[in-house]
Amino acid sequence: MLKNYIIGIKNVMILKKIFIGLFCLNLLTGCAQNFALFGPAYTLASSGSVYQAGLTYGSNEAITKATGRSTSENIKKILKKDEEDTEFRKLVKKRIEKNRKKLDLSNQ
Repeated sequence: MLKNYIIGIKNVMILKKIFIGLFCLNLLTGCAQNFALFGPAYTLASSGSVYQAGLTYGSNEAITKATGRSTSENIKKILKKDEEDTEFRKLVKKRIEKNRKKLDLSNQ
């Protein structure tokens, strides 16, 4: 009887691991399109304002259509450190070095 009980517990644990694995797999794959509605749904649930949720969804869609990237992709691009120097940066660095040299000569 105890042996059957232990086997039953092991089977339940195995089924539990399989269920959790399938749940995580389903959650993490292919849900990007459905996840886009999560923000406005959360706004609607927390504030109760349909207008605010609609504005959130509409602004996200407008940004996506205008830029071709989602709001989070735009934020990542803005926050990403640009390693290559542009012409403007080179010009500013050159002017700063030139002015530092002038200041160093005038202080002597």
